This record gives sequence, C-alpha cells and structure tokens, in this order.
Amino acid sequence: MTTPRFEVVATAAGGARRGRLETAHGVVETPAFMPVATHGAVKGVTPRELREAGASLVLANAYHLAQRPGVEVVRALGGLHAFMSWDGPILTDSGGFQVMSLGTLVRVDDDGVAYRSHVDGRSGRLGPEDAIAAQEALGVDIAMSLDECVPATASPAAVARAVERTTAWAARGQRARRRADMALFGIVQGGLDASLRAASAAAVTALGFDGYAVGGLSVGEPAAETGRVAAATVALLPADRPRYLMGVGTPADLLRFVAMGYDLFDCVLPTRNGRNGMLFTREGKLMIRNARYARDARPVEEGCGCYTCTHFSRGALRHLALVHDTLAGQLASLHNLHFYLRLMAEVRAAIAEGSFPARAAAAAGAWAS
Repeated sequence: MTTPRFEVVATAAGGARRGRLETAHGVVETPAFMPVATHGAVKGVTPRELREAGASLVLANAYHLAQRPGVEVVRALGGLHAFMSWDGPILTDSGGFQVMSLGTLVRVDDDGVAYRSHVDGRSGRLGPEDAIAAQEALGVDIAMSLDECVPATASPAAVARAVERTTAWAARGQRARRRADMALFGIVQGGLDASLRAASAAAVTALGFDGYAVGGLSVGEPAAETGRVAAATVALLPADRPRYLMGVGTPADLLRFVAMGYDLFDCVLPTRNGRNGMLFTREGKLMIRNARYARDARPVEEGCGCYTCTHFSRGALRHLALVHDTLAGQLASLHNLHFYLRLMAEVRAAIAEGSFPARAAAAAGAWAS
C-alpha cells in the first residue's frame, strides 16, 4: 500500500515550484494539468492516446458516476481504474460544483445536499460522509471533500454560510475516511471576500488534509478578480502540501497560476474547444473552420509531434469540421491536450533549470488578448 506523499523538488523566483506527488497508481510530476474525464472517459480520446500525450493524472466526477452507471456498478467492474482502462492516478471531484450547477434541482442545508437527479429525476441525498464513501468505493487516488460552491453573484451572507458549511463538511469527511492509500484534499471557499477566504483557509488547513484546493473561482467573476483572490489564497496554504486551483483554464491562466505557486489544474477547454473547432498553438488560438485554411497544407502547429499534426493538414481538418465528422473533434481534442501537457512539461523543466519566469512571460505573450 502506497501512502500519498508530496515533496517540492525545485522552486523559481516569484513562487513557482516543481514537485512530486506519489500515489498508489504512480507519481505525478507537478505542476500538472489534469484532462477531464467527467463520466469516466476523456471525450474522444483513448487512454493510450492520453498516455502518449503525456498525461499522468486524470479527473473524474464522483457525483456524475454515482448517477450513471452507479458507484456499485463501477466497483463490480473492478473499480474506476479498470472501468476507465486507465492505470495511472485518478482524482475525483466530490460534486460541490455540480450541486451549484443543478440550480433548482437541489436544496442545501447544514447536513448536506438533497437533490433530484438530472438523469432520471430520482431523489437523493449527498452528505460529506457519502462523498468520501463513494470516492473510496470507486478506488481513486485523490478524493475531494464535499464543499458548497456558490456563484459569483451570491450574496455576502450566502458566501459566509458556504464557508461555514464547507469547513464543517470537511471535518466530517475527514472523520469518515477509511482508506490510508487515498489522498484527501480539503477545499477553500470564500468567494471574492479576502477575509472569508482567509478564515476558510485557516479552518480547513487546521484539519490536516493531504492537499488543498481553491474552489469557487472561475464561476462568473472578472478575470482580474480571479487572479487577485487566487494570489491571496495560495499564500495561506501550507507549502508542504499540493495546491490545486480548480477549473482553470487557458494556457495563459496556467502560466499565471503556476507562477503563484499552484501545482494542479483541470479544465474542459482543451476538449470542449477542440470539439468546437478551436485549437491551441504557441501563436495563439486557431479557428479551423475559417475559410483561410481551406487549402492550407500545414499542420495545426509546426513542430508539434502529436498524431493530429503528423498526419493531418489544416485543410483536411477544416473539411472534417465543416461536414461535422466526429473525427474532427477527436483530432482537435487530441492536439489540444497534447499542447497543454507539453506546455506543463516545459514549465516543469523551466522551473528546474531556473528559467521559468522569463520563459513563462514569453510564452504568455501570444495569449495576452
């Protein structure tokens, strides 16, 4: 049995750091980007392709898996690793963000969440103990405690109440934990209020989790506010634990938040944007449906070694996108994930070499707009 362990192996001026997160299913070199496999698969990308692209850790969602096919079904089929055909580390979100997104289908109280399933309307209840039990049953490597995530438009009273509940639920989830080989992360909430963020960070870190996540950002607030809160909050988190900024973001976001000292990131942008014809390159975004690419024989990005770039031209991809062939989305998603994962590998190398701040500033230039 592998006990989760994290160590910082290099740092850069300004706060960026390179680390190693050891889990039962392998080592994650950080900073790391997690491809999103909400329902147990990264849309349009096979596990083998993920590995070849450089993925080490993927993110799934315990709430969604509990709705379909059900935690017990996944366990009966060998656990989430076997179910996904993924032998590397898996992190699962407990469902706090999904609770917010369900809107009128949920009712939150101090004990937990009562909900009607978005799948079939069945009534259910999710408490902090339930969230931990489900993630342990799935057999994941990193679990998230249940939190209350509120939108950017929430009232100050609602944000304060969410902080209190998140802290209480974190303590209850911590007590419910049974698996020593599964890392458990606490989540800091507090909206855009600096004092509430500080209070949440102090209360949650006092519980002694294996890592800490910053939630409740990228939920509708201006980008400048996201950066302000993220910078203030990371300084409140223990330096000897991994720091996870949830739901972020663009390539420029990753560079900016790595510089602050965050270690883990997830976002659906690489695959969602790929399915919609937007590809990431070092020069910025490329909208493949544009007429200018109709006779373009170049790859999406010169020098990229992904399958898409080594086998398909821009013109071919444009055609596939315009005729709505599903291969277009698959190829674009594969390139985008390769781009993100290569970017993070380069970031790790730059931190180790001592060149991170300058290289990050240069790389971010194409994404300033």
